[in-house]
Amino acid sequence: MRTLFSAILVFLLLSASAFSQVIVPSKDQPTELERDVFGLGASFGLGTGMGLSFRHHLPSIASYQFTAGIIKDSKKLVYDLGLEIQFDLVRGESTRFYAGGGSGFYYVGETSNELEGPLRLAAGIGIESKAREALHFSASLYFTFFTNGQIFPLPQFGIHYYFF
Repeated sequence: MRTLFSAILVFLLLSASAFSQVIVPSKDQPTELERDVFGLGASFGLGTGMGLSFRHHLPSIASYQFTAGIIKDSKKLVYDLGLEIQFDLVRGESTRFYAGGGSGFYYVGETSNELEGPLRLAAGIGIESKAREALHFSASLYFTFFTNGQIFPLPQFGIHYYFF
């Protein structure tokens, strides 16, 4: 059942991107940022972390992101830590297309980790789009390798507020 769900999800994501257009920047439009840009927000992904996130766009085509989340009830502790690196492939005025990858560590349990594959490695492609001047949404499809041997194409989503 999971395999069928994953296959349908990949088909829908790939068919949606087939109808979209990419605007290639002109020679007058910069493809790299000229200064550091920082962002705070939230990121949701089983590959590179779920929770609050900090993103830093370097004055180049590269950026990185730290993500962490924690939940504790009366018995179980659930937390994760993630790191993601992105490289811009195409940067438009309000949208950027990127390739990226990263890793995440996930913990669920009372006294020991109950997850069979707590460490994950992910790589894939994504898109980020401006909703307002400083508010951006992102979505990516990363092939995620779990340390128990499973590999799934999984979506990731984020929302970030950028400041200089």
